[in-house]
Amino acid sequence: MGLFDSIVGQEGAALSSGQSQTNNGGMMDVITHLINDPATGGVQGLLKSFKDKGLGDIAASWVGSGPNQPITVAQIQQVIGADRLASISQKFGLSPDTVAAGLAEMLPHVIDHLSPNGQLTADHLVEQGISLLKTKLFG
Repeated sequence: MGLFDSIVGQEGAALSSGQSQTNNGGMMDVITHLINDPATGGVQGLLKSFKDKGLGDIAASWVGSGPNQPITVAQIQQVIGADRLASISQKFGLSPDTVAAGLAEMLPHVIDHLSPNGQLTADHLVEQGISLLKTKLFG
């Protein structure tokens, strides 16, 4: 089974078990946009943003092989910033609070699945993987 098949299977199980409270298809679009935005710098740039804001240990847990530490909506807002959240929210027709909550819920799982064995997948594969994940889960 390939990496992205594994992501689809695990995320699909989480979503179907009721763990998700947000518009997950839309949130996958938000995560794809966030990671692919040149201002972010890919997954590495996003992880650096967490580190720069003093949340590097939390983000590192998503890449590592241990359990993922949770992140709060307030911490997401701290890292992404109010202006950027507002811009993303407007682009996707969601409220900033919905975007921040969705990122807090889904980003740890997505980053975890994109870093098997503690190694990040190349950024160009991230876009393909997220797109595949979204298609398989949400049609």
